[in-house]
Amino acid sequence: MNLFNFTSEKTKCMTEEEKDEFFMKKAINEALIAEERGEVPVGAIIVAKDQIIGRGHNLTETLVDVTAHAEMQAITASSETLGGKYLKGCTLYVTLEPCVMCGGALYWSQIDRVVYGANDDKRGASTTGDLYHPKTKVKGGVLEAECAEMVKRFFKAKRT
Repeated sequence: MNLFNFTSEKTKCMTEEEKDEFFMKKAINEALIAEERGEVPVGAIIVAKDQIIGRGHNLTETLVDVTAHAEMQAITASSETLGGKYLKGCTLYVTLEPCVMCGGALYWSQIDRVVYGANDDKRGASTTGDLYHPKTKVKGGVLEAECAEMVKRFFKAKRT
């Protein structure tokens, strides 16, 4: 199992809130990679037992694929790492609230937790009701201002 050389020692003594911020910063790093490539700056990581098992950032322009969202990339990478399609015992950290498509994929993955930064009031999964698996816990607003600012900055630059 490839765990991206990440050790759980860094997070062993952290509270859940501290871990959420720590791992959201890792997702923000993925979003910055997307932004450097001209993609909408959304990044995602998936964590199991305090270890990163999958990463992703938006690749829709690069791959010319509307389904190449950060969450989808992270789900695929995590499933490959684990050797199975279910992500029970895992947490997704993503800088922007998952869209309906990604919410559906997360439902089928049976992921335990979804933690996101900024809300997506237009296309977020929460705009259409409860898309996640009944056992999935969802938490929004982690490093929200920083996550929202990346997306606002990206689209402002596109308009000018």
